[in-house]
Amino acid sequence: MIELRRREGRLLRIGHRGAAALEPENTIASLVAAVEHGCDLVEFDVLELDGALVLGHSPAEVPARPATLEDALAFLAQTAAGAHVDLKTPGVEQEVARALREHGLLERSLVSSHRQTSLRALEALEPALRLGLTYPEDRYGLSRRRLLAPLVGSGLVMMRAALVRRIGRMLAAARARAAVLHWQVVSRAVVERCHALEIPVLAWTAVTPEQVWKLDDLGVDGVIADDPRIFRGRWLMP
Repeated sequence: MIELRRREGRLLRIGHRGAAALEPENTIASLVAAVEHGCDLVEFDVLELDGALVLGHSPAEVPARPATLEDALAFLAQTAAGAHVDLKTPGVEQEVARALREHGLLERSLVSSHRQTSLRALEALEPALRLGLTYPEDRYGLSRRRLLAPLVGSGLVMMRAALVRRIGRMLAAARARAAVLHWQVVSRAVVERCHALEIPVLAWTAVTPEQVWKLDDLGVDGVIADDPRIFRGRWLMP
């Protein structure tokens, strides 16, 4: 079973949408770049489009010739990296579970979603599959839009204050065994609460080394980043 806690004190390096700063996001080239830069897990988005499961954060963000879930899993099955599938479309849980099973990746995968119903459905299909609750939902990528960042950031600060008392109930309701949290809602208290429940914390999406170091100091177990090169420095990567 994939280990989502720190490994010998080192936090996990997780590529976001592959390695979105190095290659077009949610493409096989981006997944390859993440593996080549030493990521422990490779995160990518999966949605249903015209009856097929493809890589993409939203229908508007899918290339003209998108990679399929099968393409992504076939590649990752040949590597030592774990697969982090961020599920964007409800109702396709059975197909996702089947694909992971057929590629031999059930024990090396984390499937995350902000939808509790999707996570509960996946648990019923594959009780051993690691599941992560994504919080909060960022449907339109607002937290990455520079002009809106101050407004979004203030809302996230309010969420962080309430999250300590809510996180246990949220995880239990979703049957989740990992907390996949926006970096601005992460606090030491939230991390300690999750760890008391034996729940690892993965933070998204870091864009600077300083953010990685801050999250490392807070005790998170893994950081999701567009550019895996920001993990260099300190003792995070040679």
